Amino acid sequence: MNEELTTKQKIRDQALNLFSTKGFESVGVAEIASAVGIKAPSLYKHYASKQMILEAIVEEMNNRYNQYVASMQMDGTHAQKDVHLFLNIDEDRLVEMGKSMFLFFLHDEYTSQFRKLLTIEQFHNHDLGQMLKQQYMIEPLLYQEVIFGRLIHTQLFKSLDSQITALHFYAPLRLLMELCDVEPEKEPEALVMLERHIRQFNHIYQSESRS
Repeated sequence: MNEELTTKQKIRDQALNLFSTKGFESVGVAEIASAVGIKAPSLYKHYASKQMILEAIVEEMNNRYNQYVASMQMDGTHAQKDVHLFLNIDEDRLVEMGKSMFLFFLHDEYTSQFRKLLTIEQFHNHDLGQMLKQQYMIEPLLYQEVIFGRLIHTQLFKSLDSQITALHFYAPLRLLMELCDVEPEKEPEALVMLERHIRQFNHIYQSESRS
């Protein structure tokens, strides 16, 4: 059983590595099997199809994210469960959390490689394009809109449009992540800009009664 599990993990890991550099559609089962060091028919003992390998990759990526946010004492998915964390947070802690999450998405092997896979396939595979939109556009903005909406409601933030506030906060983070994906050597510079962004954002949006 342990040997089988190890082989499944190798298939999953090697497949992700290939998908993230060549794209999902361009990689065949035989190429994955070769990277693992097994014959293609042997791969089917572990996964019935390439799609099932992709599903296993997504499951592992989600598990890693859930473990990470749990270590941060966050839910990370349902904003209503995390609102309380931001009601009394100071700016230094906010910067610390922002950097930590940024580095997780940048360096967690599964998360980073899967994002590159989605980027490659967004115009070729409808489902993967939708996944990119959900994971890196829609869901983060909806999550942060709830958080900022609550901060506005409690008058900790200025009474402004919570959706636009979320967009103003998240868009630079996404841009810095893309920059680091393309030019990893820019990471130190990106982290400095990330901190400057969070502090200036806080200065602009925080209500005068809290500043």
